[in-house]
This record gives sequence, structure tokens and C-alpha cells, in this order.
Amino acid sequence: MLTTLRRIVLEFSQDPKLQSALLRMVSQVKKAMNTDCCSVYLADYEKQNFILMASDGLAEDSLGHTTIGFSEGLVGLVGQREEPLNIADAKFHPHFKHIPEVQEDELNAFLGTPIIHRRKVLGILIIQQKEARNFTENEEAFLVTLAAQLAMVLVNAEARGILGQNQDNGKWLKQLTGVPGAPGVAMGNIVVSQPKADLDSVSLQKVYASAEQLKRYNQAVARTRADFADMSVKLGNIISDASLDIFEVYKQLLDTANLGKDVTSKINSGWSAESALKLVIDIYIVKFESIEDSYLRERASDIRDLGNRVLFNLQQQTRVDESLPDEFILAAQDVTASMLAEYQHLGLKGIISLSGSNNSHAAILSRALGLPAIMGVESVPLAQLHQQLAIVDGYSGDLFIAPDETLKREYQHLIAEEDALTVKVQQVVDLPAITQDGKAIELLLNAGLSTGFEHSLHSGAVGIGLYRTEIPFMNRSCFPSEQEQTLWYRHVLSAFPKQTVTMRTLDVGGDKSLPYFPIVEENPFLGWRGIRITLDHPEIFLLQVRAMIKANHGQNNLEIMLPMISSVSEVDDAIRLINQAYYELSSELPEHEGKLPRPRIGIMLEVPGVIFQLKELSRRVDFFSVGSNDLTQYLLAVDRNNSRVASLYDAYHPAVLRALKTIADESGKHMVPLSLCGELASDPAGAILLLAMGYDKLSMNPHNVARIKWVIRHIDFQRAKVILAHALSLETAKQVHGYLNEQLEQVGLGGFVRAGM
Repeated sequence: MLTTLRRIVLEFSQDPKLQSALLRMVSQVKKAMNTDCCSVYLADYEKQNFILMASDGLAEDSLGHTTIGFSEGLVGLVGQREEPLNIADAKFHPHFKHIPEVQEDELNAFLGTPIIHRRKVLGILIIQQKEARNFTENEEAFLVTLAAQLAMVLVNAEARGILGQNQDNGKWLKQLTGVPGAPGVAMGNIVVSQPKADLDSVSLQKVYASAEQLKRYNQAVARTRADFADMSVKLGNIISDASLDIFEVYKQLLDTANLGKDVTSKINSGWSAESALKLVIDIYIVKFESIEDSYLRERASDIRDLGNRVLFNLQQQTRVDESLPDEFILAAQDVTASMLAEYQHLGLKGIISLSGSNNSHAAILSRALGLPAIMGVESVPLAQLHQQLAIVDGYSGDLFIAPDETLKREYQHLIAEEDALTVKVQQVVDLPAITQDGKAIELLLNAGLSTGFEHSLHSGAVGIGLYRTEIPFMNRSCFPSEQEQTLWYRHVLSAFPKQTVTMRTLDVGGDKSLPYFPIVEENPFLGWRGIRITLDHPEIFLLQVRAMIKANHGQNNLEIMLPMISSVSEVDDAIRLINQAYYELSSELPEHEGKLPRPRIGIMLEVPGVIFQLKELSRRVDFFSVGSNDLTQYLLAVDRNNSRVASLYDAYHPAVLRALKTIADESGKHMVPLSLCGELASDPAGAILLLAMGYDKLSMNPHNVARIKWVIRHIDFQRAKVILAHALSLETAKQVHGYLNEQLEQVGLGGFVRAGM
């Protein structure tokens, strides 16, 4: 029976036309289960009914025409109850509805089961028999199993446009769903971008002309480096945070000490430049794609993009100017950072990437540019998207293809509101973040290493609340030296004179490993990571801390933050090492250079267990900083990058809000300054709650600083406390969202209610 089931599902998934797929499937099920009839109804939520799409046993003329309301008949009852219904003689059931045109008068036994995907009933699968009897447990189990497997196949069929091809009104295919990559809403025609050069199309060839091939390769590399420098300059005039690092990474990889060394070796062994490049890039891609960490896995996309760029210049192709509409949405199998650099000044309004996640550099860049983005929209034929009108909802991850007039008007209104809001909030960018009744809070930046920090000073932030030091570690073939790290950190600290820069010590581990320091674990999120690794390897920790302290000499604006703290002993051990590094450097410093400033030390609160040790921790550190993204993941046991459970990840879950309030209360009691870095700080409603809880600082992407500052400046602190008190009394995240949206409307901040909430 298992073999039969697999064959039915496989053949269904391979048929390009829905109607023929459904007809074949019902005939196969009828034969496999030896019944007199098998039928399938699909749900139409717009009309609130089920439509009979295929049957082997009912009247052919009724297919595609007969409908049953969601609350009508046995079909509707199966949908309402969301469970199988096994009836010996259907005609005597109180919910039975006689429909003459289907010609089922001779059929008595009825077994129906819902086809459900992510809590949504997609349709009903039914078998019927003339003999009045209850179907057996095995028959019921088979039908339920088949329906469960059909659910995913139906969703993929919908994504491929199969459903749309079979409806005259074209209303089956309306909404696809991906992973929210960057917030915002955009509407426009889709422009599909295909790679201008593709390493997959390169045929391996040996030419044994190493000198000539090396010359070609080096010339292509030089042109590619110039391309990336140009892209970086163009984007640097618009944004300036860590998202630009990718172009520096590309240029570093092209150095002879990295990727270039391997390509040169292949060329010297007789391969053509194109073949050598393909061989090396393929090896890099395989290595990255085999890494469990989602961030590092996304680097395979960057390597592929880099290889295609070099190939483009190797082949000396001429760039052809595309005919683009004034405004458009970019779609590609894998939207890359360099694609965004090419298109962002040509009317780009949003992006759709069939692969990738919110960790991809395209998503990171999109957030920095303020472009709505949806990642991981799977099972869609890319060519079918070209020139289609689409709505991209980067808040919810919803993608609407060929929307109707009602939906277009709704989103046009939202887009107009967002555009007006973006202009309006710039009025307060240089003003302090202070409520109407005088309560102040500091807004800071989340950042990594970037050559454009100077421009971030114009974002309205008053410093860096989270500087991720692991990024430059990831883009190397070995650990960086103390001198290299000192130069990096001094560049950052000097870019923010007289403003605090909080540097987080190396935060890698089983879920975010380094290529040259591999870690394989069955459960990396609960494994060897963050402070656990650096304490086990004091030589790495001491080197980094020494570099930070040296870089801070003459600046005196450094704070050191320890990640993934789960116990008091970890803090004691880390502080001992920091003190060791400080005293070593103090003794090495010449007297005429003055006293070495000692940085303040803080910890990240992201492991739920530390909530119950805040009293003890407060005696040891100078500040606390909540990592709300990880804290939410750990509190709710949800991997937000897992599409099957991502909907359960919600920072407004009552448990998360109450945990954040407890942290704020304990920090206030022990007089420890408290900040928060995470997506909650970037959301207007979240910022209001955190303000009311007593958080001193909020750290976020530069793009969001002005928006949050506007919200803070247009609310009373006392009103915020009232809102918080009621929000904490609610029982579900849905209730919290609804209440907060109402409150934002009441205080005149309704324009900040994000789309799709």
C-alpha cells in the first residue's frame, strides 16, 4: 500500500496540469481502494465554498460546476471539523445534502478527509461505495495519509500557477508565501533577472597555456574588483552600515591569498581560466552549502555570485542596457547583493528571491536600503513571473500575483502612507528621542565592520549598541592576528568619537561556525557557541580583547559585551581574562602615552536561565543588553528560519513580554543600565512597550532610527505605561497585536501599524 501511495503522489506532482492530475489521482485511488467512487473538492475561500474538481464515479458534467458551501452537507462538515468522517449510510446523516446533478443516489458509504496545509483546509478527498458499510481503519488511514501528502503537492501546484490555469476567472492563484526578508510594501511589474554569465554552463577544458590564461584571469579579476568598488561607492552614498561589507569580502576573496591562489594553481596545472574558476568556485560552494549554520550557508550564494561576476569579465561580455519600467520589482532565482547594487538606482521598489533566507546578503542589503523583500518563494517557474503585476508584502512574506482591484487599492493606500511617513520622520532625525512628557531614551545602531561608518552619524543614532565582531572572522581562511583586529576596531571606534561603541566578543559556534574552525553538533543552537567557545579557547578570547583595548586607547568609547551567557561562573572567568589582558597591556604601554582606559563590561541576556540570576550578575557587570531575537527563540522553542514553525515565532507572545518586563524590573532594582538589540526595538509598538518597561537604550538598523524616534517623540511616557500594563494582562500574541494596533491609532500613530499585522 505504501508503494501505491508514493506512486499516486509522485505522478500527481509531475503532471503540469491540475485537472488531469486530479482526474488521474481519483481514478488511481478508486482502483487502489476498490471503491465505487473517489472525488476531490477544492476550497475557494473567496466564495466560501468547495468546488467539485475531479471524480471517478460522479457525473462528469458536474465537474468544475458543482459547489457546496463551507457549512453545507457532509463535505462542509468534514471541512468544519477538520477530521475524517466515516459514515455507513450517508443519506441518513442529518448533514447530508442531496445534489441531483452529481448523480450519487446509488452511493451509500461515505469516507471524507480534509486536505490541510498549515492549518488551512485546501480541499476534501472522498471515497464512496454502493454497499452501506463503515470503511475499515486501514482504508481510513490510507486516505488520511494520502491527503496529508497531497496537501504539500497542492500548495506547490498552486505556486507553479497550475490552479490559475484551470479557472476561467483566474482567481485561484492569488497569494504565494515566502520568508519576510525586509519590511515594507511594494507594488509594480516584475522584472526577472537571469545571470549574465553562468558557471554552470562552463565546459571543463585543458589548454596548457598557463601564462596566457593567468593574464586573462588577472585582467578579469581587476575588472571585477573595479566593478565591486563602483557598486560599493554607489550604495555608500545611500547606506553605510555592515550590509556593505559584502563588497569588501568579495574583493578580499579575489586576493591571491584566498580564492585567487586556488584558481592560479588550477591554471598552472593546465586548465583554462574559465575551467579553473568553475572548479574552485564549485568546491567553495559545496563547502558552504554543507554547513549547518543558516548564515554561513547563505555565503554559498555570495561565492556563486562572485564566480559569475569574474566569468562575465573573463568572457568579455558587453553589458546590454535593459529596458526597464520606471518602477519595478526585481525577481531572480537567487537575488544577490551585486544585483541590488546594479538595479537600486533604476526604479527598484522591492525584491523577490526564489531561494535564500533573511540571512542572505540580499536581505541584509534590502533592509538597509528600505526595500521590501521576500525570500525563499519556492516552486515558482521564474519565467512566468516576468512582467506580472505583483504586490510584495515584506512584513508578512506574502506575494500577490495579478491582484484584483480591491487588493490593489488596499495596498496602494498602505504604500502611500508609508512613503509619506518616511518623509515625515526625517523631520526629527537630529532631535533627541524624548517623550512629550520628558522621558528620554537612547537610540543606537546594530552594526558590523564597515568602511562607511561616517555616514551612519547622520542616521540620528547616538552610538553603536551592537557591533558584531564575528563578521570579519567568517570571511577569512584563518583567525585574524591581534594587529589586524586592532586596526579594524580602531576604525570603528574612531568613526564614533565621543559616542559609545559596544563590541560583542566573538559569537560563533555550532550554528555559526568558521570555515577554518569547523564544529559539528546534532543540536547546534543548544551547543558549543558564544562565550562557551571563547572561554574554552582563551588564546582566541585574549587576543580579541587585547585588540579591543588597544584600539580604545586614545578613544575611550569602548564597551565590551559577552554573548550567550548562561551562568555566573562564565562571567567570572571572562572578566578574569579581560582583566589579565588589561593589566598586560597597561604594563606594556610607555608612560608618556598616558593611562589605558578600562572598558565597561556587559553581558547579553538571551538565554532564559539568566533571568533568574540577574541579582548575582548585576554585581559583576556594568550593563545588561537583551538579545530579543534569540531570547524569543529560546523561550518559545522556535527556529524562526524554519518555515514550518516560523509563524510561532512572535516577540509579542505574552511569555516574551513578561520576561522582558521581569528583566527591566530586576535591572532597575539593581541599578544596572539596560539596552535591547533585536527586531522588537525596530517596531513602533515594541519600542513603546520597551520604553514603558524601563529600557534605557534600543539598538536597531540605521533605516529605523528616525521612525522610532518619531514614535517616541509623539507619545506620553505615562500613556505608554498604561498601554504596557494592559498588554501584559493579555493571554495571546494575537490579542496583544490587536490591542497595540488600536492604541497606535488612538494616539495618532496609526500610520506605523505595519502591513499584514
